[in-house]
Amino acid sequence: MEPIDELFFEEHPVDFLVSHGYRHIIKQSVLDRFPRRAVNLHISYLPWNRGADPNLWSFIENTPKGVSIHYLDAGIDTGDIIAQKLVEFGLGETLRTTYARLQAEIAQLFAGHWSRICAGTCHAVKQKGAGSFHRIADHKKVVHVLTKGWDTPIDDLEKAGAEWRRSRGPA
Repeated sequence: MEPIDELFFEEHPVDFLVSHGYRHIIKQSVLDRFPRRAVNLHISYLPWNRGADPNLWSFIENTPKGVSIHYLDAGIDTGDIIAQKLVEFGLGETLRTTYARLQAEIAQLFAGHWSRICAGTCHAVKQKGAGSFHRIADHKKVVHVLTKGWDTPIDDLEKAGAEWRRSRGPA
């Protein structure tokens, strides 16, 4: 998919911008068209795992797992949080099953908050703490731990992540 720009909205008038799984940075000139009407659905518990591959990094870095809805701003996954949910995973889960679960959780969270988001009556809070951020290119640093691709058990990811963190030394 090509990045959206101002021309897109001139050809396709819309009232609200909802981003989910969109891999491009939305320009400020586009966001200016949607004050408090541009939200992102992100499969991480922000501020943890902003950017790319949030589900993978939550296991590699042993950070909170969950989903967040936030307003879009000029940063990457840095906007005020509208709603969040922590999600726990059990034994026998894989990267694939956790991704599917996070997708279902974010859809449910969005459905439960959409009317208030759309009406502009939802409460939002600033993100707290430094959290973490990953670029698409960071995936190369840990791709070796995906021994079974998307079907890699999360237990294996957590063990490999612990080894990877030890090899990097203190932060």
